[in-house]
Amino acid sequence: MAILTALYSRADENYFGGSLRYIQTGNTEKAAKMIARETGSELFRIDQKEPYAADYKTCIAQAKADLKANKRPELTSLPENLDAYDEIYLGYPNYWGTMPMAVYTFLESFDFTGKVIHSFCTNEGSGLCDTVNEIRKTVEGAVVKPGLSICGSDVDRADREIRKWISENA
Repeated sequence: MAILTALYSRADENYFGGSLRYIQTGNTEKAAKMIARETGSELFRIDQKEPYAADYKTCIAQAKADLKANKRPELTSLPENLDAYDEIYLGYPNYWGTMPMAVYTFLESFDFTGKVIHSFCTNEGSGLCDTVNEIRKTVEGAVVKPGLSICGSDVDRADREIRKWISENA
């Protein structure tokens, strides 16, 4: 069976250890590409139909409003189904202690019974929070393995950490 790496990532202005800067490729996307190379998995981007603003402060305000409203943003596309995949690597940034609400839209769109989910999260110090348990609650019937927290500022140097996590949770 094939492996899928599904990711929600954001470029534009991002927070890096106390300062803001613009990036062309989001941290989660960088980590997802490393995982895809290591596992031979296919990539799927979870993109909102109405993306958040490019500037960081507006983006986090929008994300917080969506969280408070328990919103499920519409996505630009979804895979037709996940039948061909028995393992899914799921990547996301930590937004307000949880996953972006668009990731919930993705998860709630499929039956994950019997699938193995490996979650990875980019952040600047907040870690995974309770996202692994949130995934377990959202995708009943899936086997949810221990997640990986990657500091966004260090993602370009995370190859070894990612390889170790993959090998320990295979």
